[in-house]
Amino acid sequence: MGSFTNLENFNSRNTVNCSYDHMTPFAVLLVDVAQINAQQWKILSYISYIGCSLSSFFSAVTIFLYVFMKSSNRDSSIRIHVSLSVALFLLNTSFLFIEWGATWSQGSMCVLIAVIIQYSLLSCFSWMAIEAIHLYLLLVKVFNTYMKYYMVKLSLFGWGVPAVLVGGSLCVFGSKPFYGPTPVILSNSDETTHLCWITDIRFLYGMNIPYFSLTFLFNTCILVAVTHQIFKLRCLNVSKLPSHKDICTVLGLTFLMGMTWGLAFFTSGYTNYFILYLFCICNSLQGLFLFLWFYGTTKKNRHLKAQSSNTSEPASATLKSYKSSFSY
Repeated sequence: MGSFTNLENFNSRNTVNCSYDHMTPFAVLLVDVAQINAQQWKILSYISYIGCSLSSFFSAVTIFLYVFMKSSNRDSSIRIHVSLSVALFLLNTSFLFIEWGATWSQGSMCVLIAVIIQYSLLSCFSWMAIEAIHLYLLLVKVFNTYMKYYMVKLSLFGWGVPAVLVGGSLCVFGSKPFYGPTPVILSNSDETTHLCWITDIRFLYGMNIPYFSLTFLFNTCILVAVTHQIFKLRCLNVSKLPSHKDICTVLGLTFLMGMTWGLAFFTSGYTNYFILYLFCICNSLQGLFLFLWFYGTTKKNRHLKAQSSNTSEPASATLKSYKSSFSY
């Protein structure tokens, strides 16, 4: 792994061909990757690039299905899922160019890629928090949740706050920009790789980590409240034991609200390769998981609408839909 040169004699002139086989693990977005050794870096990178490719594809499929979906089926839940899919598509697609952009002679391309990655990453965190807010309103608060221009307000937060943060960071930097080609020297190796990302590690810990930490703390509280509500609704049935569907729902919500990104906290101060592998696998594949959730939700909603049209107890059907809309 690394960059290497081949010296060839062609028509009595020496030519140097530079080749690059660098790759970057997905954990670079929240973890100080300089502590990873070269061999583990390579394996984590392959996992990340395969996962990001799959996520980009399935996120695009989710967006495609939404575009051709009937307008009557585009409720707020579906729109929020698709917005998160758009953010994940931008993140995973731009991440695939994180090394390629650093090979360009013009630094502006690398800066552009780094900015897109940063913006889409913060947007993902924002929409994960919105998923948690919407879920709380549906399953916990339930009544009196109508808000005027609900999706407009959510979109302003989901897309606007990251734009302000990234735009502000582009305006306030001094002599050294926050984004651009960043060298990374791997541990136990003399190899150096370059990538398009944040140039100052202090900026990474000053913006990305606090932003995600707030999102993670908020989503954890919501997940606990929602999980309690799900099992509380389950207790209304004859069986008192949680069903496999309830367990799958909680696991799905864990991925939906980005709780797996919290694995980055367990790598702080030392290298835990098991955690890094989990981080790269779970988070690089989040677009695939969201597609499965989107498909399951739309299928369940169609079933509930057909069932509600035949029931004579609208209140009971409504209560049931709050639970079932978020399960497979």
